[in-house]
Amino acid sequence: MKIREARLEDAQRIASVHLESWKTTYPGIIPQSYIDGLKVEDGVRNWQERLTQSGGPAVFVAEDEAGIFGFAAGGATIHAVEGFDGELGAIYLLASHQKRGAGAALVRQVAGALREREFRSMVVWVLRANPARGFYERMGGVLVSEQGIEIGGVTLPEVAYGWRDIRALIPEAPE
Repeated sequence: MKIREARLEDAQRIASVHLESWKTTYPGIIPQSYIDGLKVEDGVRNWQERLTQSGGPAVFVAEDEAGIFGFAAGGATIHAVEGFDGELGAIYLLASHQKRGAGAALVRQVAGALREREFRSMVVWVLRANPARGFYERMGGVLVSEQGIEIGGVTLPEVAYGWRDIRALIPEAPE
């Protein structure tokens, strides 16, 4: 497994991983009609924009000999939480590659990139019903906020896990 910075030519595979992850994670949580309506082409355009945006998010991919199987992105907070300046805005892995360390490696990589950009803390928003919530707790995240988010015409509860000191996620970070 290798973690590297995403490139523009990765947009297609990032969008595919993103869509596949939604299809395996969110049935029964997000309305199926919404999931069924998602198109990889829309995701490709979205990721092409993000990857070419000046000052945009830090985006990293996880890959093996078969190609990209996961990604993570982070930057300034999109959904503000008092006392936090950075946000892990996305992290997705194909189900076949979960629980092998790639997710933790991606989180650490994003945290390191945010630290280099002088962010001090980080939050991640996750649907309350998402079975992967425990991952953030195992990474040391603490429940810090809650809100509703509208997806597919339904308001779903979402929670934020936070790290007040981003250095906790970066083993070699100086005090």
